[in-house]
This record gives sequence, structure tokens and C-alpha cells, in this order.
Amino acid sequence: MPDESQADLPLSGIRILDLSRILAGPYCTMLLGDLGAEVIKVERPGVGDDTRTWGPPFSGGESAYYICCNRNKRSITIDLKSERGVELVKEFAKTSDVLVENFTPGLMADFGLDYDRLHHINPRLVYCSITAYGQDGPYRDRPGYDMVLSAVGGLMYITGPKGGEPCKVGVAITDVLTGVYASGAIMAALIHRGRSGKGQYIDCSLLDCQASALANIASNYLVAGQEAKRWGTAHESIIPYQVFPAKDRPIAIAVANQKLWVAFCKVVGKEEWIAEPRFESNPKRVENREAILPLVAKVISQKTCDEWMKLFVEAAIPAGPVNNMQSLFNDPQILHRGMVAEVPHPTIGMLRVGGVPVKYSDTPASIRRHPPVLGEHTDEILGEVLGYSTDKIEALRQQGVV
Repeated sequence: MPDESQADLPLSGIRILDLSRILAGPYCTMLLGDLGAEVIKVERPGVGDDTRTWGPPFSGGESAYYICCNRNKRSITIDLKSERGVELVKEFAKTSDVLVENFTPGLMADFGLDYDRLHHINPRLVYCSITAYGQDGPYRDRPGYDMVLSAVGGLMYITGPKGGEPCKVGVAITDVLTGVYASGAIMAALIHRGRSGKGQYIDCSLLDCQASALANIASNYLVAGQEAKRWGTAHESIIPYQVFPAKDRPIAIAVANQKLWVAFCKVVGKEEWIAEPRFESNPKRVENREAILPLVAKVISQKTCDEWMKLFVEAAIPAGPVNNMQSLFNDPQILHRGMVAEVPHPTIGMLRVGGVPVKYSDTPASIRRHPPVLGEHTDEILGEVLGYSTDKIEALRQQGVV
């Protein structure tokens, strides 16, 4: 049931049955919850989402990993291996608009909770499956986590220092971008349902999403047959466009066009580079990267990061310090934009979480609920959504169903 603070949000009135765990699925449903959807998180009794144990760090008995992607949800525990538990999920599916799951292909059918069966009892249901490799194809039954899919999906190959080993990105970005893709797909399916009256099945895989997100790197190969390389923080097609060590700490500098190159040369006191034939255009600088980059590095090393930032900001040259988490979450722009939020939590007290990234003029997304404690809302959800009495709920608990 939407609360008053939720009533005017874009997805108010949309109920999501969230059978997902780890990151991609929960991240997707968190984004939808931020926009006002009612998210019912279904977890295993006594165990819950795998990420509840992914620590340290922990706070108030909850892992920081779990906290990062489960706000704006309510938690109910249901044993999907019991017939009564499956029946409960079917009852919830009758009243839900969306179901999200990320079990291995075929497992939901084994439970009796596949799309065809639930579509039969609720033709308006949008059913989103998130898997490693998709619902068909030769890799269908392979298990997979973000790190593996970033390797198979080409991201790891292009990440890392030049001449060094492949590296994973510092955050599970393949999971995160899959969650974003899935949330957009669900909203598109809801719009289509508004026109047609029918739900549909969404097959969303980490591999497909990662391959799609290769953007210009994929295009370089598909259009021109150009194989990708690892460049560290450098760019294969733009120079200078990378991190350089300043006198005290690293600074990222992005000189992405000729106007910026002229301004950059003036700021660093090297106007002679503007007319230098080897450096006069970006293609020339790319051709002569081994000559220009050491010169730029030497100049940047002569001032501190803050000294350069003052000069670059005045000249409108894109640049920024390489922040750690402490620097980032105390940055005045991050604080001004509300990217650090607080929400009361029953075991932690006042919990700090990341803010909502997209701002809306008329229907601003919001953080209304803390990431729930395991099974925190079981009684509330069964009573409110299914109309179960206290005695009926207690009987389910005695049977180990919830």
C-alpha cells in the first residue's frame, strides 16, 4: 500500500514481487522503488539474500553490501521449496504488476512459477528474468557472477594498465548496468501494457547488457575490424585524456577537442605545442603519443592537484581529482546534489546511504524505507496484501512456510 509520501511518485500504485538476490535484480527493483513502486522482497527463511552475509563491513547486523541495493522495499520470507510457499507466491502474483527473478534458467519452472503459468493467472503481469547468459543459447545453463561476465563480455579485456594484465572494474558494474537496463525494460513493458492491457516476458542477461555497453569499443571492431587494447586511464583516440600524477596526487584531465588543446597549452605555459607539427591536431597527437604524453606528465608534476584545478576551472578545461570514498562523499557538489542521504534503521540507527541520482522536476524520487531486516514485514505484507488473519499467519510460521 503506497504511503502518503509515495502517492505522487511516477510508479505509485505499481506492485513489484521481487524474487531476486545479489546485485543486478535488487539494484533494478531498488531503482523502481525509488520511483514509488511498492517492492515486496521475497527471501529464504532464516537465510535471506546472499549479500546479507557478504562482509565485513557490517553495521547493526546488516552487511554494507546488502544495504547498498535494498532500500525502499519490504521483506517477507517464503520457502519456495514448499508447495504452500509456491502457492503464496502465486497469490501475490495475482495482485502484482511486475515479477523480477534471477534464478538459473528453468528453476522457476521447476517451482511452478514460470512466466506461462503466472501469465495464465495474471495476464497483465510483467515478468522479468535476469540471468548470466539468457534463456537460450549454448551457454544458457552456465552459472555466472559479475566478474566472470565482465571477462566473457569483453570489459575485463579492455580494463587495466597498458601492457599489463586484464583487470576487473572496481565495482560490479556489469551487475549494475544490467539492473539499469532491466529497470528501463520493465517501465517500457508497463507503458506497453497501458496501451494493450497485456503483460509480457523480459529476458535480460548480464552478457547481452555488457556487450551492448561496450559502445565505441564494440563499434571500432564491428565497423573497422580494430581490436581493442588496454590503455589504463588513457584513451586510444583522444590525447591528452587520462590521469596524470600532480605534485601531490593524481588528476584526471580531458582535452577532448582542439579548442581545449589550445586552452590547455596556454594554461600549462606551453604555447609552443600549439604550432608544433607533431601535436597540432588530435590525430597527430595520437600518432605521436609517445612523444607528447611524457611532456604533459612532466609539466603536470610541477604543481599540486588543487593548484591545477584552480587554473583548469578558470579556463573551462574538464579536469578533476581522483577521489577516494572519503573525498567523494565529502565533496561539496555531491553533498549539494543530495547524493548522501539518511534513513532511520531499526538496528543501525540513522543509516547513511547513497542518494537518488536522477532529479525530477514534478515527481522527485525519494528514499522512504530503510533496507529491510530479514522477514521484517512478513506479517504486515500477508495481512495487508492477502488479507491473512493473525492465526493464519502463525500457522504458516509453524509449518516453516514463512
